[in-house]
Amino acid sequence: MKQVYEWSTNNLRKETLLCTIDVVDLYTMIPQTEGVLAIKKMLDYLELKQIGQYYHQIRGGAMGSPLTLTIANCYMFFFERDIVKQIINGGGSYLRYIDDMFIIINWSERHLNKQIDQWNLFDLNIQLKAQAGSSIDFLDLSVENVNGHLLTKVYHKPSHEPYYLPFNSVHPMHMKKNIPFAMLLRAIRYCSTFKAFLNEREDLRMALLLNKYPCVFIDKHFNRVLQKFNINQPLTSNNYIVRYAKRLFMRQKEKN
Repeated sequence: MKQVYEWSTNNLRKETLLCTIDVVDLYTMIPQTEGVLAIKKMLDYLELKQIGQYYHQIRGGAMGSPLTLTIANCYMFFFERDIVKQIINGGGSYLRYIDDMFIIINWSERHLNKQIDQWNLFDLNIQLKAQAGSSIDFLDLSVENVNGHLLTKVYHKPSHEPYYLPFNSVHPMHMKKNIPFAMLLRAIRYCSTFKAFLNEREDLRMALLLNKYPCVFIDKHFNRVLQKFNINQPLTSNNYIVRYAKRLFMRQKEKN
């Protein structure tokens, strides 16, 4: 998010496109020989010493395997290099998390779609499925370009259910304390407007209540977020963006 906000400061326009691209069935479509070679290329690229032997599977990789994730990231690293160059040379910004790609750029939608069609010819094993427009959802973040202003908030998939670790479980208390803390911190960092923050905070509060978290406990650890970052006043529509949300996101360094 920080990279996107920094880029938008000087480059965001009314016509700026937001685009997310999903690599279709990445884990199961990577050819094994090329996947292993991608690891070797990555070792050479990083100038690391090769250790041990490589083992060959018939096709794709096992979902959930740490090795499959490594192969996928190495394979995508070399696949995306020309794409990254195009985006950077075009004045845009590019991000990727495993098989999800995010692009923000001042191209026409027609030109972007044409480029994506060309990228789909780079490798027969990699097929890109894109969504582009003035608003997109990327991972757990919703991003919208409203007349040249970047608005963000927490994104929940349609399949999202309000289930968290039950308060009456036998898990250690520090795990339960960190759930309201981490979720509210995400809300402050992601929500660019006070209204979006309030909606997310109250949805989170209701979800925690459904999972048997006491009201006093919820409020205590919501307040712990504010105390951690020396926020000594209640968040309001007047101070939210200028004094706190932007400060938390852009400047503060977390300390454990």
